[in-house]
Amino acid sequence: MKFSESWLREWVDPALDRDGLTEQLTMAGLEVDGVEPVAGEFSDVVVAEVRGVEPHPDADKLSVCEVYDGDAINRVVCGAPNVRAGLFVAYARVGARLPDGMKIRRAKLRGIESFGMLCSDRELAIGDDHDGIMELPAGLTPGADLREALALDDSRIELDLTPNRGDCLSIRGVAREVALLNDVPLTEPQIPVVAPTCDASFPVRLSDPSGCPRYLGRVIRGIDPQASSPRWLVEKLRRAGLREIDPTVDVTNYVMLELGQPMHAFDLARLSGGIDVRMARAGDRLTLLDGREIEPDAETLLITDDSGPVALAGVMGGERSGIGANTEDVFLECAFFDQLALAGTARRYGLHTDASHRYERGVDFELQELAVERATALLLEVCGGEPGPIVVTEDRNHLPERREVAVGLARLEKLLGIRIDAAEVDRIFAQLQFEVTDRALDDDDVRWTIRAPSHRFDIAIEADLVEEVCRVYGYNNVEARRPSQPLALGSVAIEQTSDRRLRELLVDLGYQETISYSFLDPVLVDAVEPGMAPLTLANPMSVDLSAMRTSLLPGLIDGARRNVARQADRLRLFEIGLSFTPGEQGLQQTQMVAGLILGSRAPESWSAPAQGVDFFDLKGDIERLLEQLGWAGLNAEPIDHPALHPGQAARLVDATAQVTLGRMGRLHPQLEERFELGGPAFVFELDCATILTRTKPAFSPLSRFPRVRRDLALLVARSLPGAKLEQVCREALAENLVHFTLFDVYTGKGIDSNEKSVALGLTLQSPSATLTDAEIGAFVDRAVAALADQCGARLR
Repeated sequence: MKFSESWLREWVDPALDRDGLTEQLTMAGLEVDGVEPVAGEFSDVVVAEVRGVEPHPDADKLSVCEVYDGDAINRVVCGAPNVRAGLFVAYARVGARLPDGMKIRRAKLRGIESFGMLCSDRELAIGDDHDGIMELPAGLTPGADLREALALDDSRIELDLTPNRGDCLSIRGVAREVALLNDVPLTEPQIPVVAPTCDASFPVRLSDPSGCPRYLGRVIRGIDPQASSPRWLVEKLRRAGLREIDPTVDVTNYVMLELGQPMHAFDLARLSGGIDVRMARAGDRLTLLDGREIEPDAETLLITDDSGPVALAGVMGGERSGIGANTEDVFLECAFFDQLALAGTARRYGLHTDASHRYERGVDFELQELAVERATALLLEVCGGEPGPIVVTEDRNHLPERREVAVGLARLEKLLGIRIDAAEVDRIFAQLQFEVTDRALDDDDVRWTIRAPSHRFDIAIEADLVEEVCRVYGYNNVEARRPSQPLALGSVAIEQTSDRRLRELLVDLGYQETISYSFLDPVLVDAVEPGMAPLTLANPMSVDLSAMRTSLLPGLIDGARRNVARQADRLRLFEIGLSFTPGEQGLQQTQMVAGLILGSRAPESWSAPAQGVDFFDLKGDIERLLEQLGWAGLNAEPIDHPALHPGQAARLVDATAQVTLGRMGRLHPQLEERFELGGPAFVFELDCATILTRTKPAFSPLSRFPRVRRDLALLVARSLPGAKLEQVCREALAENLVHFTLFDVYTGKGIDSNEKSVALGLTLQSPSATLTDAEIGAFVDRAVAALADQCGARLR
């Protein structure tokens, strides 16, 4: 929102300078984004009258002018096409300085001396017009300083408003704020009711009252098509960032800036039948005022006549019915459009207009009749004409209602941290024009119920009232103090491990944490979890982020792909986050930890040859992690998973409690190739709720007696997992087996193709006595017998 300071001060003039005013607006929530002068710096430029104009004898495009500057008549050679006798102009005398630094001197142009210069808008940095010299109102006094005559010692203020403050997208709205913040009167212009002088009208129908519940129209006949907008009107538009177009359009733009109500004017002669506000239909086409032709979709609200669309409702008018140089009869329209009906319309067609900016943020639904009267009065003043009656077409069932919202004094004190007198709150509500429908006193607490005015459509909940009281009272008046709140000492069960500890352990193992979106591409989810139907978003940010992840692995794999694409050849990644799995009980949210490794086993070094990671590198990392978390043993049971390599996929189960902890394995080669990982990648995913909860740690006494180790070489079935051998030995030897090691596996010459040779190390120790040779032999025999019975093992 741009406006000039002088225009604002016509409505309200607080005892503040420019800096104080802008600071106050910013602190009230209307952030001032910029302040700039409305004209460049120049000196000795005055109002002058052109008394005579003659052609230059030696130049076809130059004129010799007699210019009266209040003191004398000066000869000036000018090349502007619009110079003429009787015109009041901006005259830079000899010695004047212009904004670009030029100093005006006496000059001789084609043999004729020129004393000074007649200036255009651009040369004085007042506007962009450079097609001719500036034309000033005839009532000005020759010789008067131009800055004073046109009030150019003014500033253009630009506000960066939040979307909820659409009521301040007008001079009236900003002036209301300044008046209440300074407790000074608001001087609104008198807007007369213009009585109709003819019976002309144009029929209107609302086929979509939910999108447009109110539409006002007025016919004005016989306007002067040769009229031009007065300088004061053009100047106010210019200082607000709008250019002069046509008197009718300029008036509607002026009313929009002044009151905040967008309006549009049609050439009545180019309309047929009647106006119909409806949604677009198949085959509708519209050429906009900017020359673009669009084919509106079915969700677009249009203004149409019997011949088809004439405007994109609330956004831009159509070229077919626009005001032209020969327009004599005008149909003024002024409507209230629902915010939701227009939401996104301008953006869909690549447009952003002053009208759409206001309608999308909300317009006062009781403002339309006042705006029509204001526009009518101004148009008659500028162009003349005969107005017809205002025709109001509305469906009150679809108009907004003024909301009632309640707030209490105790609640205000709690949220603001200060005590505000009830009388001060009464004053603030009165200044805001909030109608207090109920004021109740209950146990020393005052409670207000207010009804917001129609222009404050953003007041909907209690927090809105708290914000209004605080900003009007003044944020600077709210004392800063630290909150005092006793905090109970936190505690965590000894059986529980924190996420932080889990992260630290993984970092200690050489992993780096990644954070990915909870939303993924459904194609990526299906690649890793085929057959899983993820929850899809109703309004996703993009197709690539439209499904809730059912696993952390897709995000890790995609992260690995991006790193490999940037020449990363050794990765250790992990992520902790939620997975979202649809089920019979609804959406199940489970915290998981997942990891991925690929590349070389160790950083490149002269001391060891490069070796790639394998299944057992990852399994070792998981075992070390779980051991630190308090889990004693881990079994890897083979599984089939479509995203994992056949034969290198396992379910991870606690060896003691037989609780499933998660899964691990190598990615399927097809996925490795699809995601261009450049080699084998191994992944795991564990359930955090399970692995972070453990049995209560307990101390076991240390044996004072020596340990002894016995090694066994066994022949077993090639498919037998090593974990089974350990399980059988521990069950057979119980507390006497303090350490189990599988230190060799051999297949090949001398071994049956269906078997393998394994070497086991059994470390034995008694908690109460030194083991004898007989006891040691008995323990070994017991282990061999159990292995033979349960695993089919035999000594080699």
